[in-house]
Amino acid sequence: MKERNVVLTRLYQSPCGVLMLGSFGDQLCLCDWQVEKRHVCVNRRLQKMLRAGFTEGTSEVMEKAVLQLDEFFVGKRREFDVPLLFAGTGFQQRVWDELLKIPFGETVSYGEMARRIGMPAAVRAVANANGANALSVFVPCHRVIGGDSLLRGYGGGVDTKRKLLELEGVAFSELKRGWCLDKTEGGVWTKRIEGK
Repeated sequence: MKERNVVLTRLYQSPCGVLMLGSFGDQLCLCDWQVEKRHVCVNRRLQKMLRAGFTEGTSEVMEKAVLQLDEFFVGKRREFDVPLLFAGTGFQQRVWDELLKIPFGETVSYGEMARRIGMPAAVRAVANANGANALSVFVPCHRVIGGDSLLRGYGGGVDTKRKLLELEGVAFSELKRGWCLDKTEGGVWTKRIEGK
């Protein structure tokens, strides 16, 4: 009987919620929020693509990831140097590679992401690839916003996305509904009232 590959997993309690970390060999393959149903699909995809089962445990790369996450969440780290393993289609990997180029404290729209990868009409496909990212925080999909400057879906929830952007120095002010970047206010985040 063939031995099955193993993804070692452990939970990480961040100030924004619980993340599941996973390593495959000496690479981090998982850093995913555990609050929405999406993580079940991400886990299944990883298990299928890596032909691996999940086993609770830890590894050197996960311990390094924990240390760097701790530093990030207290404002002492802006970039990560943990070795990453992308498990996705070629298109998804192109999008995730582009996410790595978005600087700390900056945002881009899904449309801009599509243009950056040379496929300006593929906005929805880019958004879907963004949503399939198994390496939240390390691959900063939280830095991608709607073309209308509204915060759009996020695996950890929109409120977590807002908190991560605030942690990176993106300023917000609150109104009633829908967070958005108000370019007329010098790039200050406001909570947009529907219909305005």
